[in-house]
Amino acid sequence: MTQIEFILYPDGRVEERVTGVCGSDCKALTQAVEEKLGSVQATGPTQEQFQSTQIQQTVQGWS
Repeated sequence: MTQIEFILYPDGRVEERVTGVCGSDCKALTQAVEEKLGSVQATGPTQEQFQSTQIQQTVQGWS
């Protein structure tokens, strides 16, 4: 499950945490939000960024 959490600090900073997204999809997911918030001070990867998405396909009806 994809989840975006925002932490608002008294000094106006906003921390954004994304979970449930594998690989580089996180940047695409958060790009529009970050453009609306203003300048990004820092970013850091989570463990999920280094995971790859696995696709499993089942084929039936082979003779």
